[in-house]
Amino acid sequence: MKYFLLIILLFISNTHFTFAQSLTLEDIVSTPDVSSVRLAPDGKNIAYLTHINTEARQGVLIAAYNTDTAKSKQISYIENSKFVITDLLWASNNTLLITAQFPTVRHNVPVTETRLLRIDVNTFKISPVIANKIYRKMKYIPNIQTDVIDLLPDDEDHILMSLGGFLNQVGDSVYRLAITDKGKSRRQIGAKVNFISWLTDTDNTPRIAVHLDKTTYTIKEKKSSSSKFKNLWRFEAFSKEQVWPLAFGADNNILYVRALHEGKNAIYKVNLDDEDLTKELVYFNKNYDVTGNLRRSKATGEIVGVGYNYWDEEYKSLVSLIDKALPDTDNLLLDKSKDGNKYIVLASNDNQPGIYLIGDKKAKSLKVLAHKYRKLLPELLAKKKHVSYKARDGLKIEGFLTLPNRERTQNLPTIIFPHGGPISYDSDGFDYWTQFFANKGYAVFQMNFRGSSGYGHDFLKQGIGSWGQAMQDDVEDGTRWLINEGIADKNNVCIAGASYGGYAALMGAVKTPDLYQCIISFAGVTDVEDLVKSHRRYTHFDIVKKQIGSDYSELWEVSPLKHAEKITKPVLLIHGDKDRVVDVKQSKKMFKRLKSKGKPVEYVEVNKGNHYLSHNNHRLETFRAMNAFLDKHLPIQ
Repeated sequence: MKYFLLIILLFISNTHFTFAQSLTLEDIVSTPDVSSVRLAPDGKNIAYLTHINTEARQGVLIAAYNTDTAKSKQISYIENSKFVITDLLWASNNTLLITAQFPTVRHNVPVTETRLLRIDVNTFKISPVIANKIYRKMKYIPNIQTDVIDLLPDDEDHILMSLGGFLNQVGDSVYRLAITDKGKSRRQIGAKVNFISWLTDTDNTPRIAVHLDKTTYTIKEKKSSSSKFKNLWRFEAFSKEQVWPLAFGADNNILYVRALHEGKNAIYKVNLDDEDLTKELVYFNKNYDVTGNLRRSKATGEIVGVGYNYWDEEYKSLVSLIDKALPDTDNLLLDKSKDGNKYIVLASNDNQPGIYLIGDKKAKSLKVLAHKYRKLLPELLAKKKHVSYKARDGLKIEGFLTLPNRERTQNLPTIIFPHGGPISYDSDGFDYWTQFFANKGYAVFQMNFRGSSGYGHDFLKQGIGSWGQAMQDDVEDGTRWLINEGIADKNNVCIAGASYGGYAALMGAVKTPDLYQCIISFAGVTDVEDLVKSHRRYTHFDIVKKQIGSDYSELWEVSPLKHAEKITKPVLLIHGDKDRVVDVKQSKKMFKRLKSKGKPVEYVEVNKGNHYLSHNNHRLETFRAMNAFLDKHLPIQ
């Protein structure tokens, strides 16, 4: 064990030899240097993305690191001009899958297209997974073409994919798709109306299907090709009765599901031979919802954990050793080789943006593979503090406070930074938005207002159909709490946010015009009525109405656009013109309305920008605009 620790300390200490004393805007907000680190099943190669951000080239380099020779090779370079590479996935030791997305318009409806590509890591040949002959069988070309449901680990030539387009309405089929020249694609299960996803069992047979009828989900089981579908569970969206199938265990009749236990999402297993479908509790956290993906052992096929947490003793022992060696970071075991010897760890926390390490159990070593951000050293970044406060109705609201690396800790210029979603949450991990604000000298406050995920069903349900109401009050109450605590200078507070967070920022300016000295909205919703109506031609329209609301007069009442005259402080609106989550017209209309009423407003439209600032030049443009706006309206003294 001492040898194990020695290797850790030597490698990590060597990575800190630098003379950097400060961080630039570009250092903090640029896309990661390295991402999507993936271990091949045999543990001999590690694929990863290296982001190229120069004036001459903007794109990603796909590369592979050989764990035996410690040498890397370039596989392919892809420019960001059209596609955004979103992830890598090993289908076998020789075939790498690439998921990509791009914005487009279909029948006047803006959509995001996704595609799946394959690369032979030996020949570097790259090609689409779905062949033209399959497209010719479709009624229409589906925009989502990346729903891989089974990698078929015992079949190197094929994968299983859930795929739409074969009906004139919603309904996915299952295709066995070739991923090598030896493979032959064929349909395995025909399309079924309103079947939106599939789950395979341990025999790699599509066994569980999710059926959606407006807002009612039905979980169905089909044991063999000759049997009929059996209804396992039926429930309404956002109801307490939700039971979501996750994966089969090594036993072909044991299904792992996520369902509520004492009001929080927990992991259960169910024996499908049991007519009563009795749920056996596997993992539960009394304080928070259990989130994250299930973890499966490649050696045994059994489910061993979820997210950062394991119940398998072998995995728990390994994670315990890693945590002892790396006590100052949250350490996620990303993957293990099939023989269990090689493994990948991502070590990170709020002021450590991420170190990828490769472990070798036989050698008892854990070596640094790459830094996610090479220039972002922990000593130059700010730390987050977990806090809580009481909302006006007594509800406990948790949040995170980030103080700048300054001697002064009271009466600070402050950024209130509510998250997007709103069914999402802020955590104590690294995020470049918070670090950008803190590096400039601001305190940053993020609150998980009611309606946020992670705090149980009742907490989340309070946000359904409640935009601009108690959720908004939670943001205001958090701001006033921070002022009363003496941390925030009441005369130097700005509110900023993205997506729903941008909406919350603008509504804060509407409801409490004297509380904030400036407002920043990136891709923010300004017209809630129009947001809901814009989903009329999407398959999830009924879910959107149930989540946000269906009374259009009420939705207009809680829209910042309707109340623009109440805003008195400077506003910065930023929006990408290829945003497929919140249409750019939302910010355009707000800019025109504020401008017509003589309000101080600036508008930046990011050319070809999406909702997630996926391209580095778009990030830089956005944050340079925010930087100039803050320097003007909330200067650091």
